[in-house]
Amino acid sequence: MTATSATLTWPAATDNVAISGYDVVRVSGGTETTAASTTTNSVTVTGLSAGTAYAFAVYARDAAGNRSARSATVGVTTDDNGPTPGVGCSVAYRVTGAWPGGFQGEITIRNTGAGAINGWNLGFTFADGQTLSNMWGGTPTQSGASVSVAPAGYTAAIAANGSVTVGFTGTSGATNTAPSAFTLSGSTCTTA
Repeated sequence: MTATSATLTWPAATDNVAISGYDVVRVSGGTETTAASTTTNSVTVTGLSAGTAYAFAVYARDAAGNRSARSATVGVTTDDNGPTPGVGCSVAYRVTGAWPGGFQGEITIRNTGAGAINGWNLGFTFADGQTLSNMWGGTPTQSGASVSVAPAGYTAAIAANGSVTVGFTGTSGATNTAPSAFTLSGSTCTTA
């Protein structure tokens, strides 16, 4: 289960004519909409909204074109934490101060999408051997040049068209080139 998808699995059907596939339907009140078709007894339904309850059911189809009675419905609720994959984001990185062997900087993360982001993980790679010493507004994890930042409680939510800023100090390498690419929970962000 993610914010925008749900994986459904059910027991394989049997029939006097070979089963050729399954139709998964989304049930809402008295209506149903085809959500996916598959030849196996598992499918991932995509394109869902975060933090939303859905009801699904399955029909089995056989090689003769017959369709079974609808299965019982199953309810799922998508995750509401984290941005929707492909959410719009831009990141501005800047050095605010420097001294021999060290520097201070800030990273501003802007939500350019239409919906709020609730929880995120920022990823980037340093190019010149920089290491983070301290951070406020987030908690960094660094492995070699790769950095991952989880939000602090007060920076976890980013409203649509809003932004949050994390600040940090670090040690600089031979030079202090800014990271050239950023991801937010797996989505590539533009750089500002």
